[in-house]
Amino acid sequence: MTNDKIAVYGASGYTGKLVVAELARRDIPMVLVGRNVDRLRQAADRAGIPHPDLRVAVLDDPAALTGAFHDSAAVINTAGPFTVLGEPVIRAALAAGSHYVDTTGEQAYLKQIFDTMSADAEQAGVTVIPGLADDGGPGDLIAHLTAERLDQVDEITIADLRIRSQASRGTARSMLTAFQGDGLAYHDGEWNPAVPASHSPINAPGEPEPIPVVGFALPGVVTVPRHTRARRVISVLRAELAEIFTGISAEMIDNIPEGPEEDVRGAGRWTMLVEAIGSGKRAVGVAKGVDAYGTTAVIAVEGAHRLIVDGAKPGVLAPSQAFDPADFLDFLAPFGVTWSVQS
Repeated sequence: MTNDKIAVYGASGYTGKLVVAELARRDIPMVLVGRNVDRLRQAADRAGIPHPDLRVAVLDDPAALTGAFHDSAAVINTAGPFTVLGEPVIRAALAAGSHYVDTTGEQAYLKQIFDTMSADAEQAGVTVIPGLADDGGPGDLIAHLTAERLDQVDEITIADLRIRSQASRGTARSMLTAFQGDGLAYHDGEWNPAVPASHSPINAPGEPEPIPVVGFALPGVVTVPRHTRARRVISVLRAELAEIFTGISAEMIDNIPEGPEEDVRGAGRWTMLVEAIGSGKRAVGVAKGVDAYGTTAVIAVEGAHRLIVDGAKPGVLAPSQAFDPADFLDFLAPFGVTWSVQS
């Protein structure tokens, strides 16, 4: 019988607990891995798991971490900031022969993993998909579907247009990391620091007014060029949200709540818009939904499950390299996700 067990690293964190709950809802066997057994037990109790498999492993003990994953077919990593904490978990997953996905949105980390871990993942026969969350997942998938509408793509703009909502403490830490360095732009086969420049407001379907945006380091700049031919790929964020995140300091983060309550999450709205231009033609794709954190848990669990059941080629892959973009987005429909592409 195929081993379908999934290990969750960071299972007692805010996003980790949502992933555990989603695995429990789907009755997928799991291992809860983290630094504190009491917190892991609390996460299991919250998800209604009567006899949980709890394993303590810290990042600076590779043998223990590998041992915690040894009988799992896949690992979901939810512990950030990933630029600091992500690589040891990937290396342990490779050593254990477990497929790997994570929920990062950190562009620099994504670039690092593609650059440094691809050969190791291929050699281990393991598929690694970093950035499988509400922005990097749907953003990458809708970009592929949008670019397909054009015979030639000169430029792709990826826009995160989510409305203002309460962020988790982990997201705040990741955003602080993201704002510490220059974002990337892709141009003629190379990734280079993005040149700060003004960007015209974006006309989004269903929005009464154009939305002001600013350049921001999104995952799609790293992932989209790996499966879509485009001369240039850039990314932007709703200006109002960027202004809020730039005001966060390291001293403020500890006072931020672990994460929003369920009713606040449910009221949140996220939108990933992609504009592709080439040869005088234009296509616009939109993927949008509710409850960004809850959707992230669904996306991560489904991604790991598909790697176990359907497989994908070994290596570090973008979501659109591992999964059929339209089929994956359609799977998310019962969870409030819709998508469309207009030429």
